[in-house]
Amino acid sequence: MPACLLNRDDNDEPKTLQMGGVPRWTVSSQCWKHALRHQLEADLGEYAARTRMLPPRIAALLRAEGWPPELAAFAAAETARAAAPGEGLKTEPDHGGRTAAMLFASQDILAGLVDLCRRHRPALEQAAAERATRAAAAPDPQNTTAGTKSKNSGRRRAKTAVDAPVLPAEEVHAHVIRRTATINLFGRMLAEVPEAHVDGAVQLAPAFTVHRSDPQPDFFTAVEDWALPGEAGSAHLQTGYRTTGVLYRYATVNLTELTAHLDGDHEQARDLLARFAEAFITSLPQAKRTATAPHTLPYLVHYAVRDRRPVSYAAAFEQPVQPARTGGYTRPALRALSEHAGALTRLLGTRHRVAHGHAHTGDDPVEHLGVHHASFEDLVTACTTAACTTTPAGLPPAPRLVPA
Repeated sequence: MPACLLNRDDNDEPKTLQMGGVPRWTVSSQCWKHALRHQLEADLGEYAARTRMLPPRIAALLRAEGWPPELAAFAAAETARAAAPGEGLKTEPDHGGRTAAMLFASQDILAGLVDLCRRHRPALEQAAAERATRAAAAPDPQNTTAGTKSKNSGRRRAKTAVDAPVLPAEEVHAHVIRRTATINLFGRMLAEVPEAHVDGAVQLAPAFTVHRSDPQPDFFTAVEDWALPGEAGSAHLQTGYRTTGVLYRYATVNLTELTAHLDGDHEQARDLLARFAEAFITSLPQAKRTATAPHTLPYLVHYAVRDRRPVSYAAAFEQPVQPARTGGYTRPALRALSEHAGALTRLLGTRHRVAHGHAHTGDDPVEHLGVHHASFEDLVTACTTAACTTTPAGLPPAPRLVPA
């Protein structure tokens, strides 16, 4: 990668980790997964959202339709109350009613729940009025004496029993647990709604440089275009940090699990696998893109389809790669990867490896990395075809995509 800042730490500097006794530039799996997910969603035209702002967004849309602010806020809170058994999703009333936990849901959930509020507006209006009346009639807690506490606590228990969710819980629940392609791929965890849990079919490792990489300071200025006569200089001075390097990236897709998430739809699983492979090759985090434009492609991509556990080649770079005599880390890194792949093949054998191959910018095949494909497009096709070939046991193997 050229000078860039794809992923930064709390000091606004490139993220690093220690590996093999030296600092390496790293891009977190969460950062790259974010870029991957958005590229896949744009490709599919099917969007999901990670958010805590579902109730505030619902309230804003209802207000835009002319609902009174108090009723809109009440209706939005009711969607959270009906979303999970018991007391529903926990919210933070002092922060606009946003949910305490982050949701990962289809973007269609917003339109669906707003429509649900519209259809049940009379019931919401009645419940809001009743609760407002009850709240106004309740004694001030600050004026409550010790002798009346037991009666007040009983009133609170009765209120909890009466205040069942106004909106139909089954419909709200159905919106919350609905899946999209990226939810089926990357998984979802929501402790308050166990039925919404999805084990991720994709596992993504943090990317890291195969060699030592230190953040490089970049002093910059912003010129004052409207300077007063006789004044010279800059309106802003700052030092930013960039980094460069050859990254090793790794991901694995469990096709069997993905197919199960899709209720056994093998064709859809095949399509998602191909789209994921293409997006993994071409996706790029977008931080500082206007100042660095780091729009490069991988030098080499290698895949392995296995019917057992995945195998990462990250250990090939535990010893930091040294630059070639003429400069550059790419060719020494390629040699280290090839040698490590050969060693693992010797140790593991090939019984559980269904297929493997690679494509890179060079013309010659790389030893120990399988079939040499002429293009990334050919590689994606070959990988997908091999992964979706049925095994004797009647189950598709789990493809392991290993881009480097």
